[in-house]
Amino acid sequence: MKNIFKLITTIFFLVIFFNQKAITEETKNLLSTDWSFKGYFGKFDRAALQRGYQVYTEVCASCHSMKYLSYRNLAEEGGPEFSEEEAKAIAANFEVTDGPNDDGEMFTRPAKLSDKFVNPYQNDKEAIASNGGAYPPDMSVLVKARKGGADYVYSVLLGYEDPPSGISLDDGVYYNKYMYGNNIKMPKPLSDGMVEYNDGTNATEEQMAKDVVTFLAWSAEPHLEARHKIGFKAIVYLVILSILVYLSMKRLWSRIEPKV
Repeated sequence: MKNIFKLITTIFFLVIFFNQKAITEETKNLLSTDWSFKGYFGKFDRAALQRGYQVYTEVCASCHSMKYLSYRNLAEEGGPEFSEEEAKAIAANFEVTDGPNDDGEMFTRPAKLSDKFVNPYQNDKEAIASNGGAYPPDMSVLVKARKGGADYVYSVLLGYEDPPSGISLDDGVYYNKYMYGNNIKMPKPLSDGMVEYNDGTNATEEQMAKDVVTFLAWSAEPHLEARHKIGFKAIVYLVILSILVYLSMKRLWSRIEPKV
């Protein structure tokens, strides 16, 4: 029985090892940066989240939706943490369709905190037609949906370059070093100085890419910081419990006299 248990345990750890190795091999060539949210004690940089929302609004929101986010999320703890007044002002910049009213007609009104982020298109068909036949993916959980996560999205944003010699691209298709298949229909979205940050940060391509990916990482996992806190408390609890169990075991076995 012991040998069977050892065999199962060995196979389990080998599967984990080789799976992790395969993932590492596939993503090792991606660009990376010093993500504040990575690691066991990672936290989101509030300033980066606010800048990232600005980049999303001014650059990405014209094509990409974030249908799982509400404007109230911008003011919640653990997120960009805009003040409630700032979040209300942000929401009021957008119009949503509501109704019907007392006359049975639909109407538009400024968005409220409880509203979802406004979608740039009325439906999927309009989105596809407006982007040369390519559907712009929703960005709410994009970082979690792509292998490589934040590093992959960051790499794609900065991976535009001229195609190698011998490779020809169709009209409306661009070469991206990190995109799956290297072909992408989205034009290069970022360029230096494209956004004027409210906090005066220099808006380089790398800075904007880092900020917007940080924002997307938060939207994909808004409770990351709370999860880290719970995990840390659980580890402390288990360590204390293990010590108590060990001491109890020592005390119980100390009553048994060894056989001579």
